[in-house]
Amino acid sequence: MPSYKEVRNSNRFYYFIKFTLNVYSMLFSLLGLCVLCVGVYAEVERQKNRTLEGVFLAPAVVLILLGLVMFTVSLVGMVGSLRDNKTLLHMFLCVLCVLLFLQAVALIVALIFEKKTSALFQSSIREGIKHYYDDLDFKNILDFVQQKFSCCGGDEYKDWGVNQYHFCNGTGPLACGVPYTCCVRQKVGEVVNTLCGYQTLSQQREVLVDVIHVRGCIHAVNLWMGDNVGTTIGLCCAIGLPQLMGIILSCMFWNLLVEMSESMDMVDFKILKRAGFEYRELDLSGAGCCLCLPRDGGYLPLPALDPILSDPDLKPIPIRVQRPLPVQVHRPLAQSLQDLQLSGQSGRGLDEVDIGRKQNKHKRREY
Repeated sequence: MPSYKEVRNSNRFYYFIKFTLNVYSMLFSLLGLCVLCVGVYAEVERQKNRTLEGVFLAPAVVLILLGLVMFTVSLVGMVGSLRDNKTLLHMFLCVLCVLLFLQAVALIVALIFEKKTSALFQSSIREGIKHYYDDLDFKNILDFVQQKFSCCGGDEYKDWGVNQYHFCNGTGPLACGVPYTCCVRQKVGEVVNTLCGYQTLSQQREVLVDVIHVRGCIHAVNLWMGDNVGTTIGLCCAIGLPQLMGIILSCMFWNLLVEMSESMDMVDFKILKRAGFEYRELDLSGAGCCLCLPRDGGYLPLPALDPILSDPDLKPIPIRVQRPLPVQVHRPLAQSLQDLQLSGQSGRGLDEVDIGRKQNKHKRREY
């Protein structure tokens, strides 16, 4: 069985990580694009009837921001994985880490400052209740939550008093009442009485136990999360694990690219251009539209090797150099004469040196 190091250095591992990260980024980019389109459509419909004043309170705006972030970040990861671009991959990795860190910090802060978080949600829900009949998106969400968790309002059922159709000084049929989604249903499938919450805001909680749900939706959701710890943890994992998977894949692939660039296994077209190769001279048939698919033999025009040098049985000869040899620089004779003249020696001095060398050679021959 091959070791992890051998598997990691193989081409199969490289392409597995590459295309796994690419498929991951492509799926999330498509999901982000779908969320973005739904948010844009909902926002266009919302603008026809100008409703909520708070921008971040509108569900359509939340969907637009979420889809835009998902699509942009995933597109960066997809292009970076296809093109082996270390800069884009590093950007993708950093953004995912920052997003996951911010979500973890927000969750911890919400758990530590539970009362302040509940007050923030309560004020947001009360603001939405003011425009309950004007914003269909918020109306549908709040109706679903009230029916699903058997609750009414944000903190309690009297939060509906802030709506202009439900406060007790009004004269309409909904005055001093709550929507029918707050009512307690005695039987499943029975016909819903839309005025079942009539004149309930002026009565006490004890009297309304069998008529409407008096508990607020914030407390109902908190109780549900406490009673269903496994489901709550599963929801958190469903949000965090895909991001963690993207961080791991991008980190592994980025490290592979760094190692390959340091070992000169990657091709830099700038270096090829300096060496005399042109991009148009490369045969890229079979590389696909992304110019990234592998091909046997590669895409670069490699020179033919010497058969002696390509012999696999030929072993390299170890050479040990104790110290670097001095480099001798040979200068022209004219330059040497000019240096000697500047140092105070003349041509006559050169002749005398040459005559002395000749006399020494004659003496050695006589011996």
